[in-house]
Amino acid sequence: MTLEEELDRIFADRDRDNMQPTIDALLPILDAEPLNARVLYEVGGAYDTAGREATARGFYERALSAGLDGDLLRRCYVQYGSTLRNLGEHQESLEVFRTARQAFPASPALGVFEAITLHDAGESSASVAALLDLIVDFLASPAIERYKPAIAGNAAAIRSRVKPVSS
Repeated sequence: MTLEEELDRIFADRDRDNMQPTIDALLPILDAEPLNARVLYEVGGAYDTAGREATARGFYERALSAGLDGDLLRRCYVQYGSTLRNLGEHQESLEVFRTARQAFPASPALGVFEAITLHDAGESSASVAALLDLIVDFLASPAIERYKPAIAGNAAAIRSRVKPVSS
């Protein structure tokens, strides 16, 4: 079995309510492949799902430094940004999402989690405006199509009343 197949199997077998067996299965692989970006990402994700965000953070940072790319990079950005939000580091989280959305502008998931961070940072109007933008950009529904200009206009109006989030 290849490393990729083994990681896929471990991920498929995980129990989100009891992540310790998944962590235990990943740690020997981490020992053997300490610089492998995907291994670092998967270990971070396992700790994250287990509610151990501070530990997950370090693995996500190492995975990003190790050169994740493609869909794994996009997923890592989602999870890393969300982890920073859960740790109360809203500005850092928003920076991650800004970077990620430039790299992956067609990812609605990044926009949703960025909006959650805005809300948690006390920026409810900016959060609503961001979610309205996502509806306009990504929701294909006959019931919405007719109103996209109005939705976009409301997003712009809400955004114009928002104080900029400090960096």
